[in-house]
Amino acid sequence: MVSVMDDAVPPAAAPKRRARQPRQATTERRAEILRAAANTFGSKGYKNGSLAEVAEQVGITHAGVLHHFGSKEQLLVEVLEYRDKEDVRDLEGQHIPGGLGLFQHLVRTARMNVDRPGIVQGYSVLTGESVTENHPARGWVTDRFRVLRGEIADAVIAVGEGKVSRETADCAASAIIGVMDGLQVQWLLDEDVDLPTSTQFAIEAILAAALLGDDRPHPLD
Repeated sequence: MVSVMDDAVPPAAAPKRRARQPRQATTERRAEILRAAANTFGSKGYKNGSLAEVAEQVGITHAGVLHHFGSKEQLLVEVLEYRDKEDVRDLEGQHIPGGLGLFQHLVRTARMNVDRPGIVQGYSVLTGESVTENHPARGWVTDRFRVLRGEIADAVIAVGEGKVSRETADCAASAIIGVMDGLQVQWLLDEDVDLPTSTQFAIEAILAAALLGDDRPHPLD
C-alpha cells in the first residue's frame, strides 16, 4: 500500500521554494514603493510628499512603508540611489561613462532634472541637512561626493590626455560638483534660471581652465 508520504513533495523542495518567494516579493514591493516615492517626491517635493501618499499608491499602510525603509529620510536616500540608477540605465554597462562622455552625461542629467523638480528638491535638502551632526544620510552623501569627485577627476585627466595634474583635476572635479549643486538651488528658487545651459557653460569653463593648466588666465591674482 502506498503511504501518504509517498505522494508528498520531497522535504528539500518545499523549503527551497518558500525561501525564494518572500525575498522575491520583498524586492518587488520595495521597487514599487521606490517608484511611488519618486512620483510623490517628484510632484510634491520631499517636505510635502507624505509617506501616507506613498503607501496609498502601493496599497499598503504607512507602517508598511516604514517596515521596508525605516524612515522617510532613508526612503529618500534610496529614491536618490534609484534616480542615479535610472540616469545610467540606458548607458553601456549602466555606469557613468569616462572621458568627455562623462561631462556630456552631466549635462544630460541637468536637462532631465528640469522635469523632476521634486527629486532635485529632495536631493538639495538632503545634502544640505547631511552636514548636521549625526544626520542619517551623512555617510551616503559623503561617499557619493567622494566617488563622483574621483570619476570626474579621472575624466578631466582623460580629456587632457595626461597633461592635467591630479591636483588640478581634483580641484576641477570639486568645482564642477559645487557649481552643479549651486545651480540646482538657484533654479529651484527661480525657474528663470536656465539649468541645462548654465550647467553646460560652467562645466565647459571649468574644463577649459583645467586643460590650460598653469597657462590659464589668473585675473584674481
